[in-house]
Amino acid sequence: MGEDQNQRNCGGIILSIVIAILIFGFLILIHEFGHYIMARTFKVGIKEFAIGMGPKLISKTSKKTGIAYSLRAIPIGGFVSMDGEDEENESENSLNKKPIWQRFFIMVAGSVMNLLCGFILVGILVGMMANSLGNTTVSKLSENYEAVEGGLQVGDKIISINGENVHTAYDLSYTMFRDGKKSNTVVVERNGKKITLKGVEFYETLKDEEGKEYQSLTFYVEKEKFGVGVFFKHTFNRSFTTVEMIWESVIDLVSGKYGLDQMSGPVGITSEIGKAAKSGDGGVSLINLTAVIALNLGVMNLLPLPALDGGRILFLIIEAIRRKPLKREVEGYIHFAGMILLLLLMVIISCKDIIKLF
Repeated sequence: MGEDQNQRNCGGIILSIVIAILIFGFLILIHEFGHYIMARTFKVGIKEFAIGMGPKLISKTSKKTGIAYSLRAIPIGGFVSMDGEDEENESENSLNKKPIWQRFFIMVAGSVMNLLCGFILVGILVGMMANSLGNTTVSKLSENYEAVEGGLQVGDKIISINGENVHTAYDLSYTMFRDGKKSNTVVVERNGKKITLKGVEFYETLKDEEGKEYQSLTFYVEKEKFGVGVFFKHTFNRSFTTVEMIWESVIDLVSGKYGLDQMSGPVGITSEIGKAAKSGDGGVSLINLTAVIALNLGVMNLLPLPALDGGRILFLIIEAIRRKPLKREVEGYIHFAGMILLLLLMVIISCKDIIKLF
């Protein structure tokens, strides 16, 4: 019996790793394809299009273009190696000889592809959740909350919470989770008029049959009838809210609100992918997590850090201000140092994630 359980656990771990590799491989392929197709559009010479890092497993060079298409051993990352990217190159087809605006589009294209991919996945997710999409109109109050004077009423359309506008049940729940306090200021639309409510509580403490305390919502919202307009509203809103969530998480990390112990690397994400794959909800959790990862890659790669696309865009801005570029060798060394630091950070976070598994 114990041996069968161990085999099932081992099989689950292997399946999680395989799914994670496929998801990351696909998202990296999409990202690098963005750089690739934009570079080809502006006729930049390309030496290699690679998925993964480290030693080459498979590589084939096109006789027509001379571009090497490679699959490398470590299934993390990838790159498009362009002429004149980190070194001086006098060829008219080298990256360093192209106008700044063309280089900007080449650098930003990878993140745009990830954001677009995330948006499409969110659209698929919204379609799968068609029967459970909610708006911000209160449909029901808890028994205890019904007696609260000056609070929410059935039929109230919640417009904002503590100054943050809300449009759907998704960003309503996110705003409540992030900014919801014991006492909240809520603006609602009631009978065609806007009303400001003070001291609104979103959660109440109840006890179960065993006497254990738990938190319960004080109100519930209406479900929406699915249609084309509702589909696009929820797709745009959920995508925007997810990007906002990612950006605010970065700010919280930089400000010290969250520490490294609350970050997840490839190991932690693989674990979450495994849980999502086994959730039994018809793929909703897995698609949702993949969409979040895609949007996360799009946002994170635009951060102005060396080795990331945002770092290269920062150097383009500096070049535009100075009216001349930094030496390619110097910029290359800075990006190399940034890559080493990012890899070191990834190793530290991965070690932390592995420790958490035991």
